[in-house]
Amino acid sequence: MKKSARITAIEYVLPIKTLSNEDLARDFPEWDVDKIFGKTGINNRQIAGVDECASDLAFQACEKLFSTIDLERSSIDFIILCTQSPDYFLPSTACILQDRLGLSTHCGAFDYNQGCSGFIYGLGLAKGLIETGQAKNIILVTAETYSKYINPADKSVRTLFGDAAAATLVQCAADGPYIDRFRYGTDGSGAKNLIVPIGGSRNPSAMNESPELYSDASGNSRTDANLYMNGSAIFEFSMTRIPQLFSSIFDETFTVDDVDLFAFHQANKFMLDSLRRRIKLPIEKFISEFEHCGNTVSSSIPIALKESMNKGVLSEGQTVVGIGFGVGYSWAGCVIKW
Repeated sequence: MKKSARITAIEYVLPIKTLSNEDLARDFPEWDVDKIFGKTGINNRQIAGVDECASDLAFQACEKLFSTIDLERSSIDFIILCTQSPDYFLPSTACILQDRLGLSTHCGAFDYNQGCSGFIYGLGLAKGLIETGQAKNIILVTAETYSKYINPADKSVRTLFGDAAAATLVQCAADGPYIDRFRYGTDGSGAKNLIVPIGGSRNPSAMNESPELYSDASGNSRTDANLYMNGSAIFEFSMTRIPQLFSSIFDETFTVDDVDLFAFHQANKFMLDSLRRRIKLPIEKFISEFEHCGNTVSSSIPIALKESMNKGVLSEGQTVVGIGFGVGYSWAGCVIKW
């Protein structure tokens, strides 16, 4: 029997604390509630607590997954965890998660740092592990707490990003392929346009020193220990690379008409509307599920898929094209048969 990797369950969690447009309008009086929503399409973002880390959200998402599936924990033979906000430089957050979940010590576990394209990359990794016989039951975890990198005085990113974690069960199945046609791309020349400049080995943080606070031309304040985003450069990259990636998925045997739904990285309303119009996709097939949680980085696609399932928009037998793109620059796409 040919081995095929298949998504069989998705669950996600959001932190309790809410950052609403009303909250942001109080902090940034020059932007009222309507302007914030008009620019972003987001009403609320959920923000991790002071002592709440990516592994805490990841743990909650996995526990929620286990509560909804009929599978013993001992059957999980791999955890793949995508995060750019790990608990520690080392050890791997996935190793901490394996122990906390009480999984077998025969379970493989590793982190990878990928950001907005991370869910698609993770599906590709899971497919490789399953279809080469290295694993049968994989939990692909995406967990991010970007809020810990964001300066409260920087509305350019504070209005967009929310914290979240998702747990996706990928299992060995017959018949397939259920996840296929993977396409990837990288352009590291854009690394500087979405970055936390200091804190790693290249530019370590100075002990007991606070980095200098500075403001940009738009009045956003941050330090080099905070997240910086060049929004216009990210937009230009997305408008150029993503239509090219999208086209590469299709050929004479598989066309846009064969697709039931399109699940793009849920960046923000302006970005998604622009991409949808550029690629000429029908709005009724284009998933938009970020109003209640903001841009949740690597968790945005699994959250969009789960919400589509909950609403009856996505059901068994349908075909989805998933597209992730962003920090790196990195981009990836694939076809998912539900």
